[in-house]
Amino acid sequence: MKHLREPLIIGSPPYEGGVRGGFELFFISKLFSRTSGIQLIEVPLTCIRLTFLVMLLVISCTNQATAAEPVFEAELVFPLHSKHNHAPGIVEYPNGDLLVSWYRGSGERTADDVAVYGAKRTSGSEKWGESFLIVDTPGFPDCNTCMMIDRKNRLWVFWPIILANSWESCLTNYLVSNDYQNRKIPEWDKQGVILLKPDDFQKQATTVLDDLIEKSSIPLSVREQKEVNQIRERLGSKLYQRLGWQPRCKPTVLPSGRILLPLYSDTYSFSMMAISDDDGKTWYASQPLIGYGNIQPIVLRKNDGTLVAYMRDNGIQNRIRISESTDDGITWGPVGNSSLLNPGAGIDGVRLKNGHWLLVYNDTKDDRNQLAVSISEDEGQNWKWTRYLEKHQNGSYHYPAVIQGKDGIIHVAYSYFVEGGKSMKHAAFNQEWVQQGNQ
Repeated sequence: MKHLREPLIIGSPPYEGGVRGGFELFFISKLFSRTSGIQLIEVPLTCIRLTFLVMLLVISCTNQATAAEPVFEAELVFPLHSKHNHAPGIVEYPNGDLLVSWYRGSGERTADDVAVYGAKRTSGSEKWGESFLIVDTPGFPDCNTCMMIDRKNRLWVFWPIILANSWESCLTNYLVSNDYQNRKIPEWDKQGVILLKPDDFQKQATTVLDDLIEKSSIPLSVREQKEVNQIRERLGSKLYQRLGWQPRCKPTVLPSGRILLPLYSDTYSFSMMAISDDDGKTWYASQPLIGYGNIQPIVLRKNDGTLVAYMRDNGIQNRIRISESTDDGITWGPVGNSSLLNPGAGIDGVRLKNGHWLLVYNDTKDDRNQLAVSISEDEGQNWKWTRYLEKHQNGSYHYPAVIQGKDGIIHVAYSYFVEGGKSMKHAAFNQEWVQQGNQ
């Protein structure tokens, strides 16, 4: 005889009045029999209460016994290298493998030999494979990289091609692969260029610029006045409004499927989002995030849907810049300052599976010799825990890229510049390691 047991709650909601605990549960257990009909059995309330308390005790003890211990490991992705190696991206494949990307060459935008490289670490392995070439555009520098795995499990790599050896002349390109797992080097199915035609922002950007100059207590130097005049001229140019937008940090994918690719312009020293609502088939521009000196954004999403962009400070604020959007990234509010220090260096962040926010950044005013990890449990209002990946008298440890793996482990790749050469460094740790603090 087959029975189905179905608990039925017939009392008040368990959190009535917003109070957790001390609630009343009333159960009737129904036994459904296909052969003998329905029988009702009343279970004594005291038994239910006792059983429930025992269950809570078991769960509590189990949680305490299985509390995660701090975990941390770090290693170079490749041995120290004599050439310039910089600006990593990182992704986790569906099978758990890790891929790090970066650019390498004799310089940056002015060096035509700069190309994009990658290295893979197989799941379960402690060593990274040999570096391999991802893309090299002959005669042109290929620079900042970022990556993502989209909802179709396709691997994307984004980077700018520098057309005239200046950041203002770059165009953002991408590669897409369906066949990358169980391969040393991905097989690329598609390459494209993200062409953007933003709405004319000359008036808005000029107003913000005028306001900043008016509020400044320090007169502009001759050099600064020249730069301001150049910005004013370029704000009226369709070419400059559409050219020079480049990536640094990974895309953010919203619950709707919308992709936000954070971009910035060194022409104007502010930011913008490239937006796709069709899985990357087409792209269009958001309203720019205009604060002057706010570049290289990352985007985190609050529980209420508000988007928060954190940005590197490329000006005189020495604070991580911040702006919010309430319409999924189409328009953005005023650019302000956070409480977190920034010396004019790249940052990155990620929303963890438990809802906490994590930022990786250089928390100094001048140098890049210390790299901090901070965690907020209240969506950026306070950064309760901070611990350092690097903290030294010398060297530069910067341009982090961060993700959280399926197993909960946090992975950070960053540029590692020390005496003797340059490399990418990878650190893997859990939230408990950050919360433990510096020892």
